[in-house]
Amino acid sequence: MDLNTLWFILIAVLFTGFFFLEGFDYGVGVLMPFLGKNDAERRAVISTIGPFWDGNEVWLLTAGGAIFAAFPNWYATMFSGFYLALLLVLVGLIIRAVGFEFRNRDEREGWRKTWDWAIFAGSLLPAFLWGVAIANLMEGVPIDAKMNYVGGFWNLLNPYALLGGVTFLALFVLHGAIFLSLKTENELQERAFKIAGRVWGPTVLLVLAFVVFGYMATDIFGRLGVNPGVAPVGAAAALLASGWFIRARRSGWAFTMTGLTIALATVTIFSGLFPRVMISSLNPDYSLTVYNASSSQYTLGVMSWVAITFVPVVLGYQAWNYWVFRKRVSVHHSGGHI
Repeated sequence: MDLNTLWFILIAVLFTGFFFLEGFDYGVGVLMPFLGKNDAERRAVISTIGPFWDGNEVWLLTAGGAIFAAFPNWYATMFSGFYLALLLVLVGLIIRAVGFEFRNRDEREGWRKTWDWAIFAGSLLPAFLWGVAIANLMEGVPIDAKMNYVGGFWNLLNPYALLGGVTFLALFVLHGAIFLSLKTENELQERAFKIAGRVWGPTVLLVLAFVVFGYMATDIFGRLGVNPGVAPVGAAAALLASGWFIRARRSGWAFTMTGLTIALATVTIFSGLFPRVMISSLNPDYSLTVYNASSSQYTLGVMSWVAITFVPVVLGYQAWNYWVFRKRVSVHHSGGHI
């Protein structure tokens, strides 16, 4: 395996971790105004992700930094072409972070409700736009021979990309509802199970539509052939199994299944892309690959040693954080996190 392929795999791993962790994070934010019937319950819902949400976003920052250093041409083309969409993602994340920090700075009901809806919007917008972005990467965007994006913002809002946005949003909401059933008690847990049960069916249909239309709009799934492999089959099986575990009220196993669905689906998409990192809809020869978009071998080598040194430390710290805050959150004892 050469360094170009190694760094493509590492970036795929970073995005897999990001979608798995930030997925339930976004889902909780979207559900919070509806699941919590009063301020104490909404505070408890937010407290379930209080120790985790900012650490989860580190996966995105690390993935962006890795793309910048390992594949600068990919970074330049994607961030220039997707500039407005990524700016909206950033605005959503800023609003969300401010909401987490500010909602309890004042006791007034209007103040808290305002920031609750800010958290909702700041969770929904990035969840939807990440689906739009991934669908566009799968479908291809107009890139010329000089690796320049030559389309506009509205090119990105095509039917398949919008379907991708809704699909990602639904999957993250399902993931978040199951996470809440795992982390809350009593009435909140009951509501979380009920929402998960209601969301599961539409999510399965959306994922099915995304795959079926993906065969027509992209070559990602078609390249897998008649023997698609473990990842896509495992993703489908895990999503179906999650419904059974929801009905059986096995929140731990249900969360594991939706996590596997997200992780294996991300692996499937990156496998279908490789060795490309961005597909040109104008001419396949204009597509960016792990070779024509990469840094020098020396740069990739230095980065590899840095990753080997620091990635285990980061993973160990985050695992420790989840272990320390593993207990359920009670409505009456949720003041310590947010």
